[in-house]
Amino acid sequence: MTTLSSPQKINGKFKGKDILDANQFSKRDIKIIFDKTDKMKKAVLKKGGLKLLEHKVLAPLFFEPSSRTFSSFSAAMQRLGGSVIPLPNMANTSVAKGESLEDTIKVFASYSDILVIRHPEQGKVLHAADITSVPVINAGDGIGEHPTQALYDLYTINESLKKVSGLNVVFFGELGRYRPVNSLAKLLALYKNKITFVSPPQGKVQTAIIDYLKARDIEFSETETIDKVIGNCDVLYVTRVKKEFMSEALYKKIQGKYVVNKKLLQKMKKKSLIMHALPRIDEIATEVDDDPRSIYLKSQVINGMYVRMALLALVLGKI
Repeated sequence: MTTLSSPQKINGKFKGKDILDANQFSKRDIKIIFDKTDKMKKAVLKKGGLKLLEHKVLAPLFFEPSSRTFSSFSAAMQRLGGSVIPLPNMANTSVAKGESLEDTIKVFASYSDILVIRHPEQGKVLHAADITSVPVINAGDGIGEHPTQALYDLYTINESLKKVSGLNVVFFGELGRYRPVNSLAKLLALYKNKITFVSPPQGKVQTAIIDYLKARDIEFSETETIDKVIGNCDVLYVTRVKKEFMSEALYKKIQGKYVVNKKLLQKMKKKSLIMHALPRIDEIATEVDDDPRSIYLKSQVINGMYVRMALLALVLGKI
């Protein structure tokens, strides 16, 4: 159980804890996650998984569409021998009849050992965690947080570049409504990385994140153009214009303005990464996919399952 204002710090002890905000994690916590993720990956590649969560049940409550997060959590639970209540969305539940969020949470908590929740309204996942003793994992909280995405992004950076500090990370696109940016920026701040936010004026990173970085004396900058920063970039993190969180007029004004193509790649360092939380619309040209620096459809996406396996096992106290 948590409180709306202050999700509980992990402090090396994951069992029974909610996973709600990237600010919950210390370097020690992240090392534990990375070490356990390595073991999960090896187990899947060697024998398909483990039986750590046999007889445990996960309830995925997704009030907003999802492909990768829903599927990877479901696969992670099953790879660990557990079960998943088959709820690809909430349209076929009593939510469609007008059932309150509170009642829905309490009902599914009574059937399961852990809840994974996505909701389009910021604060609702934290509220859900506040009203149940069953551990809750935040799978996307409006335009707020997406901590498990950030954890596997950081794991992927470490796996690919063999470090998570001393990096120049560029977030590129519409940033103000893109929750993975909020969570990953917080994790990057732990390691004193340099961050550059490249976005249109209507899509600037949230003030709360700027304040967070300032409070921790993190070097960062904001700009509307990528030309001056792309040459020194170690990680280019591309974002989708989130149509679901803006007006149609604003979407049409921004969409298609910030695009990664082969011409831009020519300005990047040979040893660097191109990442995207997906889904991609048209912000990365398909011609970029075969570039060895492009990992969004390769290691980044599969690492989501491995990291979530580690988190499920840790939170349920099985490793």
